[in-house]
Amino acid sequence: MNSALRVLPVDAGLRPALLALRVLDEQLPFVGRVEDSLADVALCPGSEALALVVDDDVVGYVRIDRRATALGDHPLAEGAVAMRSFMIDASRQGEGLGRRALDAIHAYVAGRHPDRERILLTVNLRNEAAVHVYRRAGYRDSGELYHGGLAGPQFVLWRPLHPWNP
Repeated sequence: MNSALRVLPVDAGLRPALLALRVLDEQLPFVGRVEDSLADVALCPGSEALALVVDDDVVGYVRIDRRATALGDHPLAEGAVAMRSFMIDASRQGEGLGRRALDAIHAYVAGRHPDRERILLTVNLRNEAAVHVYRRAGYRDSGELYHGGLAGPQFVLWRPLHPWNP
């Protein structure tokens, strides 16, 4: 039986374990470094740094932004929470944690932001493993590409937060 995967706000006690997280070298251009994301969260109102924890082990990280401002006037940005920098530590990849984490993040965001309608994210076209996990977790393709990323064009994916959102 799998232990529960919990989503916890980052505090001083979790920070060292988060800074120890690593992704595969080929994934780094897509997710960046945790330390850079944590520094950015500290400067951005409405941003939350979240640890992904199984038992007492930090297995991943994600950043949530209350508004999806990076996508500007994209129609799905209104009423959305943006998910950024989602990662599972390289040593724990292949255990099904990505899908479990996405479901746990979904539940966390739906409870924390009941006024928001969807989670919105961008994922690089070349990051095929991530695209597959997002789609299996119920993320829908907007049919448009985002061209503002440093690593090339990205799919714009979204998942409704509440069952009444089609």
